[in-house]
Amino acid sequence: MFIPLHDKNSLVNIRLQYVTLALIAINVVVWLMSAAIASGNETALGSVFISYGYIPAVASDLRDIPPDLAVIPFEASYITYSFMHANFMHLAGNMLFLWVFGDNIEDAMGHFRYLIFYLLCAAIAAYVHGTISPTSEAPLVGASGATSGVVGAYLMLHPKVKVWVLVLGRIPLRLSAFWVLGAWILFQIYSLIAFYDSDVSWAAHVGGFFAGALLVLIMKRSDVPLFDQNLASAVAKADDEQVSQPRTQDNPRRWGRGS
Repeated sequence: MFIPLHDKNSLVNIRLQYVTLALIAINVVVWLMSAAIASGNETALGSVFISYGYIPAVASDLRDIPPDLAVIPFEASYITYSFMHANFMHLAGNMLFLWVFGDNIEDAMGHFRYLIFYLLCAAIAAYVHGTISPTSEAPLVGASGATSGVVGAYLMLHPKVKVWVLVLGRIPLRLSAFWVLGAWILFQIYSLIAFYDSDVSWAAHVGGFFAGALLVLIMKRSDVPLFDQNLASAVAKADDEQVSQPRTQDNPRRWGRGS
């Protein structure tokens, strides 16, 4: 649908988004390890997904993980699945969303709360996926649920920020986050209804998005406003200052035509 490239949205409360960078690094390292396993034995990679992915049928007590593959408590798979990816494009898409939008959510929450937020979005996304497809025996893998939570939070905080996106993989456009991310979630909801049996877990995307949109309300810093209210106030203040300035020779543009 579109590929996010860049948002002009500076950090205010933190100097460096090191939790976002660490999450990206962990995902990349885990994928490299998975790719190394897959190059030698694809069956072994499937076993890794069974061990660390989230399996709805197991959560519903309809199936059991083979004892030799049950290397972690199943409850941990609500988190571990989000660090596994099926292929490079799966990884790249999720990490690009996290890179573009994650820093501002970390800035709005602080490092520790942002980490908890990210993991909660991943867990809730898996739960929603399992609730909608309780008999599925296919392991759910990927950071899509968690990054969808980041997108949901971003839409609540910065709908007016301009984002450069690549539409249809070739058309660069600069649009407000409201239109970009609003269209994105509508597409996810449509896909959930229209492509219910797809290999893509649209339910995890939708569940993660709404989890993020709700969690940001209680996990953001108290001085961080919703819906870019600070941006609107700054624009209004600038307009007021322009009107209040007297007409002088030093300020001829105040009374000229705008461009």
